[in-house]
Amino acid sequence: MNNVRVRFAPSPTGYMHIGNLKTVLFDYVIAKRYGGDLILRIEDTDQKREVEGATNELIKIVDWLGLKFDEGAHIGGEYGPYIQSERQEIYNKYIKELLEKGEVYKCFCDEKRLTKMREKQQNEKKAPRYDRACRDLDGDKIRQMEASGMKYVIRQKMPLEGEVVVKDELRGEIKFKASDLDDQVLVKSNGVPTYQLANVVDDHLMKISHVLRGEEWIPSLPKNILLYKSFGWEAPKFIHAPLILNKAGGKLSKRDGDVIVEAFKANGYLPEALINYSILLGWSPYASTSTKNQNDKKVTENKHSKNKNEEILTIDEIIEKFEIKDIGISGAVFDSDKLDYFNGYYIREKNIDELVELCLPFLDIESNFDKDYIKKAISLAKDRMKKLSDVKELTSFFFADELEYEKELLIWKKLSHSDIKNNLENLLGELEKVDEKDWEEEKLQEKIITYIKSIEGKNGDYLWPMRASLTGEKVSPSPFEVAGVLGKERSLARIKSAIDKL
Repeated sequence: MNNVRVRFAPSPTGYMHIGNLKTVLFDYVIAKRYGGDLILRIEDTDQKREVEGATNELIKIVDWLGLKFDEGAHIGGEYGPYIQSERQEIYNKYIKELLEKGEVYKCFCDEKRLTKMREKQQNEKKAPRYDRACRDLDGDKIRQMEASGMKYVIRQKMPLEGEVVVKDELRGEIKFKASDLDDQVLVKSNGVPTYQLANVVDDHLMKISHVLRGEEWIPSLPKNILLYKSFGWEAPKFIHAPLILNKAGGKLSKRDGDVIVEAFKANGYLPEALINYSILLGWSPYASTSTKNQNDKKVTENKHSKNKNEEILTIDEIIEKFEIKDIGISGAVFDSDKLDYFNGYYIREKNIDELVELCLPFLDIESNFDKDYIKKAISLAKDRMKKLSDVKELTSFFFADELEYEKELLIWKKLSHSDIKNNLENLLGELEKVDEKDWEEEKLQEKIITYIKSIEGKNGDYLWPMRASLTGEKVSPSPFEVAGVLGKERSLARIKSAIDKL
């Protein structure tokens, strides 16, 4: 595939949604898979909705994900400017060309008339559509209305009969009745182009070869193709990716929970996990022409494959396996549990030194704990972490000056308070005999288990209160693992404190 050029073209209207992540990821993979370029273009023609600083935040989060652009608003390139608000003169030139060709027309209808028109159509159970009242105004009338200061928009002339046949790279040919197409607005009354005009002009001038966007844009495809024909330009290839769905089957939205990429980052999700999971929301590494539908189902099921590593893919592996034809056409359900599975996997894959650095911002601990102690604490939590933010809850007892828990936590089954107190006092006596240099998990376990056997005791009668006294938690690692990290002094102090509670 020659001269592949794709663009990610967000509007600076807020934080990056998981759907935006999927789009830029697909764009990136297509560019790298076929030896092409990825362009960042900022579509800020709707300046009423623009959020200050949104572009910089978007660039930061994409950089954090490790996805690099070849051209764009922040790095420049041969086909700039890459911010639409800086391209007004270019749009003026091309809309003038369309006016001269008679492919568009000036519409002087004000909002009051348009509202009344739509209400009438709705009452008659017709689809709301511009009635083309200004489409055939003669030149004198247009000049007269302009001279009087009347504002106007510029609309695209749609064919009045026949069919418009377009092609989507995933779905093949799609036919639209010309009579169903609205004469869409290309230039607003303030002279600013709409998305529909600016996109076509920019994609042509920037030599975009493939346009990837959500399937909700399919109804716009015939209008886009007709506009390319009006200019006499060859259209790029269009790929309409499936929507991301919520668990109820509807389109995923901000109302469905935390689906903002910056929020995922803040909660301790790793770039590798977000990338690995997001690419599967519309593409399967197992797909082929004959099995695509089955594989779409496989990706969206709330189950893990028998071999849990089958869907674990690095970005390089994704690029190597990727083919455009393997993008599915069925919506993929966003499953936060499956994302957690991926994230937990990548956390476990981190070496402990790197994991410690990633976890430190989430710990919020005093500086009197040395790095080796912190490393040991995180090592015990590593296998139970689904996200980095879990580390605080999973390790909090390691960094507490005093544990706060009810004494009932120390009770094992039907043992009395005095039984538990006696068992802890006996354990304390045995642990005090352990030399500091022998204070490590394996030797502690051997020492205590041997003692329990020697008195013909039951493990739970001793190990449950020992673990509870060391952690103050119902669920935690084994008492020997915890004691090995805490060290002799902290461990003995916590057991004494538990005895005092009883």
